[in-house]
Amino acid sequence: MLKAEIRKTALKDRLAISDEEYESLNKGLLYQFAARDFSAVKTLHIFLPIKEKKEPNTFLLIEWLVENHPEIKIIVPKADFETALMTHHEYLGVADLQKNLYNILEPQKGIIHNGEVDLVLIPLLAFDAQGFRVGYGKGFYDRFLENINAQKIGLSLSPAIDKIDDVNQHDIRLDFCITPTETIKF
Repeated sequence: MLKAEIRKTALKDRLAISDEEYESLNKGLLYQFAARDFSAVKTLHIFLPIKEKKEPNTFLLIEWLVENHPEIKIIVPKADFETALMTHHEYLGVADLQKNLYNILEPQKGIIHNGEVDLVLIPLLAFDAQGFRVGYGKGFYDRFLENINAQKIGLSLSPAIDKIDDVNQHDIRLDFCITPTETIKF
């Protein structure tokens, strides 16, 4: 299946999830995430969810990290839609976040992080059995990931699809994908 078709289908399916099922799926994601070994992680990049699109509720993961691994520096993205690039800011809490024109929460005062990143949690609409993902199509994460040597982990509320037919050389493969029922290694 082609990315454009996958995007439409995956978003439609995700929006059809009931609030109760969404909550249950996010609890499963948290359970799988919490089972990981964080001993080598000093800096973790995590996306902030667009709740209207029923993206994985990463605030559950952030809260768990703050409570269980306060030594890990959490950074969150801020998108520049003119350049299709992101800056990465130290997470200072919910009070520092504000929605941009696209309804995406972004940090306002968090210091820009230009250092190493050990682990990146990546948003996606779908992923395939080979570890490739379909996002919203702007390439923000592919550009970010091409220049860093971090572990790349997708977060998905749905299982893998068989294959994305139009993968190209700019698509960055995931190392893992966490779903509510399993963590898949590629």
